Amino acid sequence: MDPRVALIRDFSRTFAVGTAKVETKQCGFAFLEGLLRGGVGLEYGELTPLRLVHRYKLVGVPEPRMLELLAAHVEKEWNVCRYFGPAENDVFCFNVDNNRKSASAVAVPEVDVAVRALERYLRDVGCEPLVVASGRGHHVWCRLSGPVENARLYHFLLPMAARALASVRSAGYDHTHIKINLYPDVRLKNVVSLRLFGSQHAKTGMFSHILGPAGLLDEEASWDHFAHFVEKRAISAATFDDACRSVARLLEQG
Repeated sequence: MDPRVALIRDFSRTFAVGTAKVETKQCGFAFLEGLLRGGVGLEYGELTPLRLVHRYKLVGVPEPRMLELLAAHVEKEWNVCRYFGPAENDVFCFNVDNNRKSASAVAVPEVDVAVRALERYLRDVGCEPLVVASGRGHHVWCRLSGPVENARLYHFLLPMAARALASVRSAGYDHTHIKINLYPDVRLKNVVSLRLFGSQHAKTGMFSHILGPAGLLDEEASWDHFAHFVEKRAISAATFDDACRSVARLLEQG
């Protein structure tokens, strides 16, 4: 097995079983027949001629076929997006995006301020983040040593996101120029997905570089950083308990 696929498989261990979304410029009956081989089902297909990126939500994907999808993902044939587990997960993510009405597809300074703030706040409570470029923003991931109930994760995520937005305002920017979506979101189950690390964006052609202290890492360094994160940076149950208590104290203080 490609070691990159093994890393992504381990990172994805609590995501919804047998469910994925493929984003690609490929379409047509011959392509779809190949995509659905091995007993894979299609929940929906979304063809978007203006944006030239098509989306296919796959269900009932056997594990060997999922590994094949991931292999194509790291080989940059398409993007694989995964859905969070409906009850509990061992990863969570802040999806920080440009929300400007004009030039919505480019990076804006408000995104950088929010992401750097999230990095500080998470590290302050012992949660080491992984920041991945997503196109018009960044995904800020954390990984736990074991699964945690989604409601508890969301209760931790929400005030952290609010603090990041406050930091944008404090820096003199308009916080409405960005949006922060939270994963997992207890209000949504098996509806929204996130693109996994290690791909080339199906629309822009850009690799999902990891953000380091001095800027985006190159592709090789990004993979090395991701490997270290998956293998060494899982947050222990005790540390996450402490982090939740720290957030609760902040809320009490207003």
